[in-house]
Amino acid sequence: MEWVLLGLVALVLIWGVTIYNGLVAMRQRVTQAYADIDVQLHQRHDLIPNLVETVRGYASHERETFDAVVKARNAAVSAQGPAEQAAAENMLTSTLGRLFALAEAYPDLKANQNFLALQSDLSHVEDKLA
Repeated sequence: MEWVLLGLVALVLIWGVTIYNGLVAMRQRVTQAYADIDVQLHQRHDLIPNLVETVRGYASHERETFDAVVKARNAAVSAQGPAEQAAAENMLTSTLGRLFALAEAYPDLKANQNFLALQSDLSHVEDKLA
């Protein structure tokens, strides 16, 4: 009888340790996933000033669009917490759409290799984020 009780206690302990280790592993995966997303967001934020400068050379009179992109980027960089960061990133995506729409109006810009490379890099980063 005593051995059966010790066996049950041992099984409960082993089960508890296994559950705890599984929870720790899941917490680590979540932390790593957030870190990976953060790296991609930083890469995105680093590409945007170069993209704005490239477009600015072709469309210098579109100051409002450039200011909106820069403001949205700064808000995204300084966002704290997942909810605020998601809202800031959505705003940034919206303003980048306006920037790309502006680029469509300038055929010389669409042929610029620097712009095309930056746009491609940004698309790759956004694909990774998705």
